[in-house]
Amino acid sequence: MSTTSGNLLENSKDKPPIPPSQIQGVKTSRARFQEPHEPTAADNIQDATRQKTRLEGSDRPPAGQEQNTTKQTTQAQGSNPPVPPPGQGQPAQARNAANVLPSIERMVKHAHSQQVSDIHIRVGEVPRYRIRGQMVPLGNHDKVTPELFEHYLSETVTPAQRQRFAETKELDTALYYPGVVRCRVNCFETLLGGAMVLRLIPLDVPSIDSLGLPPILKEIVQRPQGLILVTGPTGSGKSTSLAAMIRYMNETLAKHIITIEDPIEFVHASHKCLVSQREVGLHTHEFHDALRAALREDPDAILIGEMRDRVTVDIALKAAQTGHLVFGTLHTRNALNAVNRLLGIYNPDEQPSMRIQIADSLVAVVAQILLQTTDGRRTAAHEILINTPAMQDFLMKGNEEEAYHLIENGIDEGMQVLNQALCELVLMGKISGDEAVKASSDVGDLRRRVRNEGVDPARASREFSSHDTGYRPL
Repeated sequence: MSTTSGNLLENSKDKPPIPPSQIQGVKTSRARFQEPHEPTAADNIQDATRQKTRLEGSDRPPAGQEQNTTKQTTQAQGSNPPVPPPGQGQPAQARNAANVLPSIERMVKHAHSQQVSDIHIRVGEVPRYRIRGQMVPLGNHDKVTPELFEHYLSETVTPAQRQRFAETKELDTALYYPGVVRCRVNCFETLLGGAMVLRLIPLDVPSIDSLGLPPILKEIVQRPQGLILVTGPTGSGKSTSLAAMIRYMNETLAKHIITIEDPIEFVHASHKCLVSQREVGLHTHEFHDALRAALREDPDAILIGEMRDRVTVDIALKAAQTGHLVFGTLHTRNALNAVNRLLGIYNPDEQPSMRIQIADSLVAVVAQILLQTTDGRRTAAHEILINTPAMQDFLMKGNEEEAYHLIENGIDEGMQVLNQALCELVLMGKISGDEAVKASSDVGDLRRRVRNEGVDPARASREFSSHDTGYRPL
């Protein structure tokens, strides 16, 4: 049975956490200076982002003023003092009296130092960090006022994006802090006012091995064509797993990979592969336009992210059937439900023919969930469907019971059901029996598997040595 787990969050070992209340604010200075360095792929993305307003028509700034209107995070590089040690931060009253406002940049850098996966900011609430899956308020930080939220927006988005947010009440964008971290940002309106969530994304692209992903992933990414689906709930690490798969291709194959993202998360420098990354709103006006155009751009592989609608699925299947390897995601907890989710996009009278197309195009489904480990971290468990000839026949016939048994007995082909992965994690002491039970859709079967291995689930929890590196859940 293959190992199916990966260390997702490392503890901060070198220094005690800094109370969030000690995050000292900075004035909204636009001074910018950095140490000279060689440009990286991430720098190229950040430079290209300065041109984002050129896609916005009337919002384009006058010539020579792009660096004044764009709100990229490097504008305050070097202008902030170091994060103060505990006991040396200014109280909120002193900051307000000095006309000093908190900074998104400072909050992000502090969060990054504390191994935070997400930052939640909302009008009327104290900002919160998500640490190892738990929401933690930022100590004695003031509640966010409408004025402070507007300040955060001004630091985060361009004027054109600010106008679009006012019109649509939704906005996706990304931030880049050189040498520190990237952030995926979603802004939205709530009952109490504006809100934003920042997902912290490491600059280093993780590898399949460092994440402890199933080795079969190295084989399926070498397929010349077809559809690979990575599924799971929001925040289960799908984007990180896909990034690791793209990295493996980039290191071992001579291909052209196109990614279409909203926004770009991990930045891939071209190695053996030529990697072309496109961000919706920055490098293309519409997602569907970029996806259609990708078929004319001589790709070997296309990463399209979420299979969100019929148009996306149609183009993805067409690409998979015409010599391209396509990567997509769905929000399903198990592998077989991914096929049903795709079929559900179509009308009942269309589903028989679409079932054949999907079964013919599919390479594999990797369903992923995150679990709390016995040492307070998080790890992943996977259910894996490989579309062997026998599996393809069951999928075409809609025989889910036989397909499930084939996954269960297909260990030699790299397949496994979720309960097999959960059982292994319990036996290794990585998760408790209770955690496995909460994640299982068939608790009786899980308990039987664990007992058959001669282990009492109630005594299976213990400390364990995990991978040296891991990934934040994305």
